[in-house]
Amino acid sequence: MSSRTYNTPHREPWNAPIHNILKAIDNHTQEYFKSGDIWHLEKAQELRKYVSELKIWIHTKEGKL
Repeated sequence: MSSRTYNTPHREPWNAPIHNILKAIDNHTQEYFKSGDIWHLEKAQELRKYVSELKIWIHTKEGKL
């Protein structure tokens, strides 16, 4: 059962991809702490930017912005 209590037709198809991207951000962050390779921090930041833009787009489609 999903822990989400609010969903819309615009949001539904993006829930799983957003979840997976957030896991990828966590993985990049962990890899940075293990290796010190700044590339992982850069990729995590790019993914954060994408998720942020995607959420703005979803809210716009829902008529919230």
